[in-house]
Amino acid sequence: MAKAPTVEDVAAHAGVSRQTVSNVLNTPDIVRPATKQRVLEAIDALGYRRHAAARRLRLRRSSTIGIRLDPYVGGISGVVLDRFVHAITEHASERGMRMLVYAARTTEEELARLSELWEGSEIDAAIITGTFRDDPRVGHLDAEGLPFISFGRPWGDDDIADPLHLWVDVDGASGTRAATAHALGFGGHVSFFGWPPGSGTGDDRERGWREAISAAGARGGRVIAEDSVPEARASMAAALDDGLVTDALVCASDSLAVGALLALGDARLDLPVIGFDNTPTAEALGFSSVEQRPEDVATAVLELLMGPTGDVVAPRRLESGSAHALITPELIVR
Repeated sequence: MAKAPTVEDVAAHAGVSRQTVSNVLNTPDIVRPATKQRVLEAIDALGYRRHAAARRLRLRRSSTIGIRLDPYVGGISGVVLDRFVHAITEHASERGMRMLVYAARTTEEELARLSELWEGSEIDAAIITGTFRDDPRVGHLDAEGLPFISFGRPWGDDDIADPLHLWVDVDGASGTRAATAHALGFGGHVSFFGWPPGSGTGDDRERGWREAISAAGARGGRVIAEDSVPEARASMAAALDDGLVTDALVCASDSLAVGALLALGDARLDLPVIGFDNTPTAEALGFSSVEQRPEDVATAVLELLMGPTGDVVAPRRLESGSAHALITPELIVR
């Protein structure tokens, strides 16, 4: 039986290096078109099998991506991230990759664990979640040389025009704009129930509400609370006692929405309430909510890390406008 052609055979036939063949297979956008064409012609001429090559190219790789498992906090929050971890594990498996889920209670523990995994060649890349302004993980992982991508934009200088790392996020402002436009069908006064200022995600969701209110020439009040049902219930009750009058509520999360519904029930008021996250709680209680589509986030994360069909980690180049993906959420009306 004839010996199957190898990467070295393809390189010799095309007159290029082994690394160039690897680049054509895994990061073709960085190879000059003429060189790429030569390599592809050599692959066709030799009958080279793409997936056999990929396995050989992975001999010094772990074929594993690390992701933190957030501490369990109970309640409604955390459902979206759970769905994302499930989806990314499933999609990575389809590409021949594994997910390594590790625990860490703090940012410092997370960085220490990632350094340990990277130095031990246990992971080829990492996914970080829960990004925040001036996130120290970005600089640390850059210094370590560990390829990574974040679920959540960096909320700092690193954004769309001058990216410093890869990221995927849900367009929260788009979601609350849609929610507010729907809520305005119940009247011209739509209030926003959000988190304290300073949270990138929360500020973005509030921005969408403000934009929709302004575009419609409508009015709206603002209530804030931490993201827990008891605190949301207490804050909304206090706002109602202080004279809050509104035709509908748009909330930054389903936790806030549930707290608002409880406070409205206590006050014997019946108002439309729209949440954000579309958790099973929203479905069970029957209120409208914004669906983040974490399965689409998982697909986008892997495409930026591995290419549309790649089966090894080969992060996309950091170029303006193409180093990120912004997923448009969907309003689920009930």
